Amino acid sequence: MSDTNELNTPAAPGPLRMALELRAPWELAAGLAGYPLMRKAPRGDGHPVLVFPGLAAGDLSTLPLRRFLAAQGFAVHAWEQGLNVGPRPGVLEACVERVRRLRADSGRKVSLVGWSLGGVYAREIAKMLPDDTRSVVTLGAPFGAGPGGTNAWRVYQLISGDRDLDAARFAALRQRPAVPTTSIFSRSDGVVAWQCSLEEETALSENIEVHASHFGMGANPVALYAVADRLAQPEGAWRRFHQAPQEGIKRLLFRDPQRASAPGALFGWY
Repeated sequence: MSDTNELNTPAAPGPLRMALELRAPWELAAGLAGYPLMRKAPRGDGHPVLVFPGLAAGDLSTLPLRRFLAAQGFAVHAWEQGLNVGPRPGVLEACVERVRRLRADSGRKVSLVGWSLGGVYAREIAKMLPDDTRSVVTLGAPFGAGPGGTNAWRVYQLISGDRDLDAARFAALRQRPAVPTTSIFSRSDGVVAWQCSLEEETALSENIEVHASHFGMGANPVALYAVADRLAQPEGAWRRFHQAPQEGIKRLLFRDPQRASAPGALFGWY
């Protein structure tokens, strides 16, 4: 067993950031209102995309995200494993088989999109199936979090029965998949410490910062634009989101994710 300090995990978001999660319904409303603008996001090429929900959520929670991606020209699929209550027996195996089947049926590699705990699933499956995975996009995923880095940890323990806090296990989650990987995060996330969603930036991995709540990230119009943009990258010719000079909507809506936080910053707005 290892404690939180040994895991070098930032503290979970405090009460003020948690209170900001109340904006999630407004993000859904903004997504609906901004749908015509969001349709200007890059379009897909019809390759399969499998979407994983967050902790204690199911496919209904990812419906806005999946409908948007389908309208953008991706072949989108729900995970179809009921509520996500952690890696119960048979779930991971079923997800692996689903990816293999989608690859076989379409003849194309599969992109994996995961929200929160679903992002951890997406990353782990990509590590297991690098030859079948085209790219990974996560939203607010706590892959860099020990038990102290998320306010959802106790909920996870309660519904999954998983109480193993082994440091080696968390260290393994931090390892990058060997495919193009994007982590979308928010500095005002009220559930997961945003530092726990930061990926090491390499030629095939990146971070994108958005202004969003944790619970609203899957409907936030800026986050949805970023997901579509990443999935639309040509297979074998993936380029980092911030690689070229920012222009147009990207320059307006997205900031450098590697910038330092301003002293005393709370909301991630400066």
